[in-house]
Amino acid sequence: MKLNLLTALLSAVLAFSVQTASAAANDKNTLVVVNGVAVPQIYANFVRQGRVNRGGPPETLSDEAIRDAVIAAELMAQEAKRKGLDSGPTLLAAIEFQKKELLSKALMEDFVRANPISEDAVKSEYEKAKTVAGTTEYRPRHILVASEKEAKEVITRLTTGKKAKFEDLAKKHSSDSSADNGGDLGWILPANLVPEFANAMIKMKKGEITRNPVQSKFGWHVIRMDDSRKLDFPEYDKLKNRIASQMQQQQLRKYVQELRASARIE
Repeated sequence: MKLNLLTALLSAVLAFSVQTASAAANDKNTLVVVNGVAVPQIYANFVRQGRVNRGGPPETLSDEAIRDAVIAAELMAQEAKRKGLDSGPTLLAAIEFQKKELLSKALMEDFVRANPISEDAVKSEYEKAKTVAGTTEYRPRHILVASEKEAKEVITRLTTGKKAKFEDLAKKHSSDSSADNGGDLGWILPANLVPEFANAMIKMKKGEITRNPVQSKFGWHVIRMDDSRKLDFPEYDKLKNRIASQMQQQQLRKYVQELRASARIE
């Protein structure tokens, strides 16, 4: 039996009062009585949810399999207690920390219930995202180098004399992760790029190479515009759940930050 499952079961005991074996045997809230100890039905829910979260196979989710797991945990916990292992500092610390994690989860669930994200707020966020995305997506390549001098040399090799192949120079000189793909950034939105790069890119025509290097916080870029197309932005119904989830996470992060700001941490 893994320690995390054992501590989860042990910490859950804190939510229940001690029952006598005779009363527990007929109690609908009791799953089983093991050596005179009433084991709450809710323990089965904990085990089942844990297995579902881990993607357990169907045969491990049957009522019998869940019951057997709870009984095994109870028997092992009783034996550990008989041997005095329940007083070990590591186990006690693990149980206490598990309790704090469970309380944290309960607090977050309470916060979510008290601060629901309205449909209007989600729609507003969707419209903002749609506006920021624009109506066009682009497929640029770039070569990123450390200095303006290097960038100008690359542009010269691409545009004069026996013109070098952009992909070859990208693989040889670019410090960006796209170098192995010949500088290809794939289909991308201007909003997902640093402003300097985006502003230069949206002005370019298909096949065009920047005449002058573009500087950003990452270095100096030589850009080639491979293609552009009309953006097919997803419909609201396809994004609303994801947007609502992101907004909820932002609220939770802000809440935790406020708790931290008001705390005395030494």
